[in-house]
Amino acid sequence: MQTFTDLNLPEALLNATAASGYTTPTPIQAQAIPLAIAGRDLQLSAQTGSGKTAAFVLPILTRLITSEQRGKKPRALILTPTRELALQVQDQVRKYGRELKWLFSVPLVGGAPYGGQIRALKKGVQIIVATPGRLLDHLRDERIDTSALDMLVLDEADRMLDMGFADDLGAIIDALPENRQTIMSSATWDGAVGKIAARYTREPERISIKVESAHIEEKVYFCDDQGHKNRILEHLVADPDMGQTIIFAATKRSSEEIADSLRDNGHRARFLHGDLPQVKRNRIVEDLRKGKCDILVATDVAARGIDIPAISHVINYDLPRQVEDYVHRIGRSGRAGRSGVAINLCSLADRSQLSAITRYLERKIDEHRIEGMEPKITSKPKTKPSKKFRGKPSKGYGKKFDDKKSWGGKKGGKPFAHKGGKPFAARKDGGKNFRKQQAST
Repeated sequence: MQTFTDLNLPEALLNATAASGYTTPTPIQAQAIPLAIAGRDLQLSAQTGSGKTAAFVLPILTRLITSEQRGKKPRALILTPTRELALQVQDQVRKYGRELKWLFSVPLVGGAPYGGQIRALKKGVQIIVATPGRLLDHLRDERIDTSALDMLVLDEADRMLDMGFADDLGAIIDALPENRQTIMSSATWDGAVGKIAARYTREPERISIKVESAHIEEKVYFCDDQGHKNRILEHLVADPDMGQTIIFAATKRSSEEIADSLRDNGHRARFLHGDLPQVKRNRIVEDLRKGKCDILVATDVAARGIDIPAISHVINYDLPRQVEDYVHRIGRSGRAGRSGVAINLCSLADRSQLSAITRYLERKIDEHRIEGMEPKITSKPKTKPSKKFRGKPSKGYGKKFDDKKSWGGKKGGKPFAHKGGKPFAARKDGGKNFRKQQAST
């Protein structure tokens, strides 16, 4: 069995990996690290939790350790789509560089004061971990000397493009030296991300680790309608054996309403989406990390970068719009070799989306049923699904609910609520008190 020693890492990095409890590299690390140390451009595809971050952080640190000229100018730039992911990468840099007293790195992300970032840049850093928007601000104000930069990482490049950073990426990369090593990671290499890769990498080596979920049990529950879906959801989250859970919703509004109604039924639930202030988003994620919250209802963008080992379940209330997002979602569970469960709630309209996901995964997702809540629909689509995967969010979350038929909660079976429908009458405060509570946390 291969070990980190076999990868010819410097002693300081071997000590750091051992101190972190790692002796054996993951498949993506075993393949990527030697090539990256050799200076090759790379295109990496691997699911969340595969150890991908260390696959580029360790080679960067190796280059700095073995370099004769360290200096105070940035040598490596790591770009990520979100603040949360950037901070996690920064943590990895610090963890593996723990013995390198001369090493300085700085996260340049939104939601943080400019002052501290400017002071760090003036003092001198070897590694910058950044989001595109904030980095571009510093570049435009000429606070960063990129003349010595010879390593660039575009982590989750497909996500950055999906979030509208294409122009920012172009402006940033054009400001960097051409004689550099470039490492990109992406779930897919089609379309815009393929064009970016072709333009900015030189004879790249592509490493793709097949989507595996050895530690994740995948299930699908078919739902006849919205009310049926909500009853199944409440039954699932009421299971005392269920650990911390992330529920994915398609819209900001539905994430709030699902969380509100779960809270009304006795669950410690929070919602997370992009409209929340950054300080509040950080606090919610930290509460989840500390176990103060059992259920997080989130949109895809807001959940990017969340890495909490205690999360055991992921529930796709709405199936993702892109098949690649399915891999990112379920990867939130089953971290670090732990077992996890990924549950999909699939309506009649979602069946073609589910087919697209299973084709992409090249495996079947087993159907499960709850006694007394069996669906009337079948799992087999009547028509051949489209090759293109374009999901649709659940329309009018909870609309046209029948109070008597809607969801049975823990304490007396409170109906699932919706702002615009009659079932909200069962909640005198309309969920306002919970929002006030959340705003004060």
